[in-house]
This record gives sequence, C-alpha cells and structure tokens, in this order.
Amino acid sequence: MKGTVMTLRTGHTGLNVTDLDRSLAFYRDTLGLVPLAESERDGRRYAFLGSGGGGEGEAPVLTLWQQADGPYDSGRAGLHHLAFAAESMDRVREYESALRAAGAEFAQASVTAHREGAASGGIFFHDPDGTRLEIYAEKGAEDAPAPDDSAPACGFF
Repeated sequence: MKGTVMTLRTGHTGLNVTDLDRSLAFYRDTLGLVPLAESERDGRRYAFLGSGGGGEGEAPVLTLWQQADGPYDSGRAGLHHLAFAAESMDRVREYESALRAAGAEFAQASVTAHREGAASGGIFFHDPDGTRLEIYAEKGAEDAPAPDDSAPACGFF
C-alpha cells in the first residue's frame, strides 16, 4: 500500500485473562464497560464489552478471553498497556476513586502528567491479572506531577 494514506484505527482490544468472572466484574463494575455478549467455545469462555453508548449492534471495545494460565508478564513481547480516554480530568478522578475503592493496584500516587508541562495526563493502574492500564484526559493535568522514576507515565510502569 505504498503511497496510500493509512486510515486504520483501533477497533477493539483482546486481553487474555485467567478468570473471566473476576475480570468481567472489574471491567463492568469498576470501569463501567457493558457486556455485549458472553459465550464458551471449545472450553474457552470469552466476553465482548462495549462502552454502552452504541445501542443495538454496538461494536466491542474490549474482548476478554479466558485462556491465560498466569498473570500478565510485562517482560514479554506484546501489549505494553491499554489506555482509555476520558472526556475530562474530573472523569479521570472519578475513575481513580472507584478503582481505589475496588482495591486496584496503582503505579503512582495520583494523576500524573504525560511529561513535564503537559496538559494531558492520567492514572496508571493494573487489572486483576496485572495488565497495565491507563485512563487519561487530553487536558487538566497541568498542575499534576511530571513522570519520574517514582511516578511513571505510560512508558515506564
């Protein structure tokens, strides 16, 4: 496709999980994703989750596949982290509160700017299998600390 402008965009992300029920509860109850379908094929359970804004025929945002036999391994090739965009920093902080109440493991104390002086920033945390996740907003992090060794941004957690 040399010379052609690429028009690809991310459709949905598939994650391997060790316990579908536990992961469904986390993504549904804590992050607010809506189950679109759940099934089992060849002894493997899976679920499609959406944002809840699309109604009938909504495309999935996330697919969970119960086929992992161990936690996420950040030292292996593959997914580094999955980032979700929120409409505002206030919404990021609402997710932060819900995640802390649910006992999620965080990579830093609170909202972190993406870099020194950046308006964008977010929270960096792990799902029940240790998969690295981020929820960010494009603006509102101007007064948040910049990433360093003790408060990493999206590249270093």
